[in-house]
Amino acid sequence: MKLVDTHCHLYLDDFKEDSPEVIRRAIDDGVEKFYLPNIDLAVIPDMLALESAYPGQCLAMMGLHPCSVKANYKEELAVMRDWLDKRKFAAIGEVGLDFFWDTSFEKEQYEAFHTQADWALQFELPLVIHSRKSLDECINLVREHQDGNLRGIFHCFSGSVDQAERIIDLGFYLGIGGVVTYKNGGLEPVMQKLGLDKVVLETDAPYLTPVPFRGKRNEPAYLKYIVEKLAIITGKNVEAVAEITTKNAVEVFA
Repeated sequence: MKLVDTHCHLYLDDFKEDSPEVIRRAIDDGVEKFYLPNIDLAVIPDMLALESAYPGQCLAMMGLHPCSVKANYKEELAVMRDWLDKRKFAAIGEVGLDFFWDTSFEKEQYEAFHTQADWALQFELPLVIHSRKSLDECINLVREHQDGNLRGIFHCFSGSVDQAERIIDLGFYLGIGGVVTYKNGGLEPVMQKLGLDKVVLETDAPYLTPVPFRGKRNEPAYLKYIVEKLAIITGKNVEAVAEITTKNAVEVFA
């Protein structure tokens, strides 16, 4: 199988001691590319160092995570914009809205999201969206910016069939990860209805570890468990799931 992990944070301290082994295990299991979403200014050096160590395999994005949007968000965005002017990135991400823990900076989250959606259009890059407790709001914001050229992924999709269809109608893909393996994750009936035409794979490593390793650190080698679950849900073999989702990933990041 040839697989693509469209969303993994392999530059974080969780992998500080063994990132080469983690990447080797994934490569041995067929993972060919690892897309690295940015979080804030603090992690950029480690993210770019990992990208440099694995050219053509680890690919960095640039963006401000909604949970990192604080009072100084304009200063963070200014530095990120400088990076985008200096070099090519795989995507604008991860960006979006997160109303799970704290809504103190809700207005600022919206402003940062609007700015970065504009960047995606300006630089002709995919937009990778984080939408925790804010899926409808993120869909509506994308609709505001969609001029026929905006594309990307709704990372960690866990919504309804209706929400998925609205996302697909906007030209975006669904990022499916470990949640699809959870007994009460709610994704099985959605995937049965939708199929794989607009699905890409992700781990969000080190988070959202799939069954049978739930509760432990996630890593890209565990994509195979997501593939196996999607094969069961859709009635396809694992090779077909891998082929379709990898083709979709190539299209997103083309």
